[in-house]
Amino acid sequence: MPAQSTAFGDLLDPRFQKIFHEEIPQLEDMLPELYNFVPHNGRDVMTWSEIGAFEDWADFGGSVDYQDVSQGYDVTMTYLEKASGFKVERKLFDDDQFHIMDQRTSGLATAYKRGRQKDGARMFNNAASVDTRFYSHSEAVALVSNSHTTLSGASTATGFDNLVTTAFSAVSLASARIQARKFRDDNANRMDVNMDEIWFGTDLYEKVFEVIESMGKVDTAENNRNVHHGAYKMLEWNYMDTDSNNWFITDSSLRRMFVKWVDRIGVEFAFAEDMDTIIAKWRGYGRYANAHLNWRWILGGIVN
Repeated sequence: MPAQSTAFGDLLDPRFQKIFHEEIPQLEDMLPELYNFVPHNGRDVMTWSEIGAFEDWADFGGSVDYQDVSQGYDVTMTYLEKASGFKVERKLFDDDQFHIMDQRTSGLATAYKRGRQKDGARMFNNAASVDTRFYSHSEAVALVSNSHTTLSGASTATGFDNLVTTAFSAVSLASARIQARKFRDDNANRMDVNMDEIWFGTDLYEKVFEVIESMGKVDTAENNRNVHHGAYKMLEWNYMDTDSNNWFITDSSLRRMFVKWVDRIGVEFAFAEDMDTIIAKWRGYGRYANAHLNWRWILGGIVN
């Protein structure tokens, strides 16, 4: 239904000193912290793939040992369309003493940005399940899992687990770092992973702050140095709200390599007035998607 003057009498009354509109501050935009924004390819989908790693060199025995490499997993990103609008009668638009109706596009823009944050936070909120809202990954395993696979034929017994279930603490963080440092590539080779970020929801702020900022070892009487001090960037995100106890450590370099966001159509707004009803319409439209290409940038604490 369009906004009508009968429902917004306050906007027509000049005795009001102020009508508040979009005054409540919105949450910080965290998408640039998490995603690498890349240009689109002009098509309706974007697809990535990978080629596996080589094995170690063999001892030379008179002839060169030529190796095969394996095809990796494919990721296909599919954009979702986003649209919303607002309608207002001409009479209300003309007689609005505070010009609020003329500013409603800013409200639409705020709602669009808020929805993007929620869609971006799915990377964490759905980390323990196979999320296909924006992309399909041919591994078909959750981003955070103890059951990751490989197409190379190498053993996945060690170095293919990026899931823990322990509550956040200095001890569990140290253990998680060790686990992440032992990640292996698709051919089960050791690789360099440097976890330097902690992502968490608001409920964990105090615990994370104490563990990262304390000079001495947390909750002990000894004067030992705190190995975590200054080693991580704290990244609090209010939209990480599926479980207030969940936490994640990430390698910022690998994250930028493997976590993508594409705006196929940047947000746009249009205005029109219906000839017969004299109802003004604003509408917004955009298309975007996000995806992860590889799991080795993250280890998740999914706390039951």
